[in-house]
Amino acid sequence: MSADVLFAGGAVFTGSGQPLTGMAVAVTDGRISAIVSEAEAPGLVGPDTRCIDLAGALLAPGFQDAHVHPVGGGVELLQCNLTEAGSAEEALATIAAYAAANPDEPWILGGGWSMDHYPGGTPTRQMLDAIVPDRPVFLMNRDHHGGWANSRAIELAGLSAATPDPEDGRIEREADGAPAGTFHEGATELLAHVRPEIGQELAYRGLLKAQEELLALGITGWQDAIVGGVNVPVPDGMSAYLRALQEGTLKVHVVGSQWWERGTGIEQIEEILRRRDERLASDDSERFSLGTVKMMVDGVAENFTASMIEPYRDAHGHDTHNHGIAFIDPEVMREAVVRLDAAGVQVHFHALGDRAVRDALDAVAAARAANGPSDARHHLAHLQIVTEADTRRFAEVDAVANLQMLWATHEEQIDTLTLPFMQEGAEARQYPFGDMVRGGARLAAGSDWPVSSADPIAAIHIGVTRVAPGVEAGPIGGEQQRLDLATAFAAYTSGTAYVNHRDHDTGYVREGYLANLVVIEPNPFELPDDEIPSASVSSTWIEGDIVYRRPE
Repeated sequence: MSADVLFAGGAVFTGSGQPLTGMAVAVTDGRISAIVSEAEAPGLVGPDTRCIDLAGALLAPGFQDAHVHPVGGGVELLQCNLTEAGSAEEALATIAAYAAANPDEPWILGGGWSMDHYPGGTPTRQMLDAIVPDRPVFLMNRDHHGGWANSRAIELAGLSAATPDPEDGRIEREADGAPAGTFHEGATELLAHVRPEIGQELAYRGLLKAQEELLALGITGWQDAIVGGVNVPVPDGMSAYLRALQEGTLKVHVVGSQWWERGTGIEQIEEILRRRDERLASDDSERFSLGTVKMMVDGVAENFTASMIEPYRDAHGHDTHNHGIAFIDPEVMREAVVRLDAAGVQVHFHALGDRAVRDALDAVAAARAANGPSDARHHLAHLQIVTEADTRRFAEVDAVANLQMLWATHEEQIDTLTLPFMQEGAEARQYPFGDMVRGGARLAAGSDWPVSSADPIAAIHIGVTRVAPGVEAGPIGGEQQRLDLATAFAAYTSGTAYVNHRDHDTGYVREGYLANLVVIEPNPFELPDDEIPSASVSSTWIEGDIVYRRPE
């Protein structure tokens, strides 16, 4: 039987190990129908076969992102987008230009500013007042754990020196206690009652914009790290996904991770299961499912809300009393994870500090003790600080390490806002990927876009070298934390397919699997490690159809 599409002339990364050479891959009816030697390939060519000459490029399974916020990322591209600003001055110029170009918008909304562009990571309301004095402005920072407001927005929200910090956040304050303009974690929600909501139409446009961006990076499936819920730091994409399914515009496969309301207890599990089961009963649950719950265990290190075993230090190197914030009581989390695991629900933990990682692993261990082995495939994302003992526990409790490789490098934010305020020796425990591999952990990979770039190749480069382009410092955490290229590629393909419960038909180049594929040139496996970023996606395929082609 002749193939619909035949790829030949390049190496084939199958989802694990080193790439195959001298092989051709045939696609029929949207699935991989044969993997044969190139000598045998002519026997699969018919009059209608589309022959793709890889010309030395790499054919690989489509990338899958295990932790991403597509609707929020797409919406921000359509709003005041600050992700390209390289300084505070550039960010302010971008805001001013956006305000001038959109005079009828009642609020200036968007995000993407970098904390390291501002003293202490905290821009002020006066900076915004100078360029937009007459309309409220609210902009989330790049990691979406903080927001920046002008005086008009603060006034409309009724916030003052008398406004207390919420339990799950902090207001930066001026000398008299008045809000200074930066709001951390749950404090961003203090403006939610006056800030315009993201409408369903804008959310839908954002999803389609995000899909376009991610397909161009070779991403053919993902886990949306926050779907549903009310007190969330990103727009809820539930309605957008359902509309895309109805209109046939969702090309990728998506696992939606339902938001765990951290101010509520186990009583929310009933509704989580109802939504999960409703999706399972639909005809398109393979395209969009809801069998995962997202638990935000802690915050982030640069605003001192990541949950740490040892306290943060002050600017003089002295211990403080601050260990960060545990957003979910550990006992409640253990009980919840036991119940969710028993119901076959996966838990997706945001766990950045070493205390948060330990608490999450304890919760998975409790589920294993209560329920025995399961196929829930719980996973912990971010993993900035992990003790040596806890790196070994991932394999022991069968939890997946969900890596954001792009962050594992020296850069301005970690070097000025994080490491100086951590305990001695903390640098050696930054993103200990190598230790996790040696401890037997199963790996997946994601970007957390729009927190940082969604480009898997850029992230894989950092995973392999631990040094970003242009950075003179050596590998953060030491050479022993580097990944080999095959391991990094596997994390972004078969590893995430496993987390997404899609390893039965995606994540590998295997006969019978969906032809969700990516062509990368030049072949990264033939490049020196420091030249991996020169490779890029030339085409992306879903079920045998080309959905992205790089412009000539």
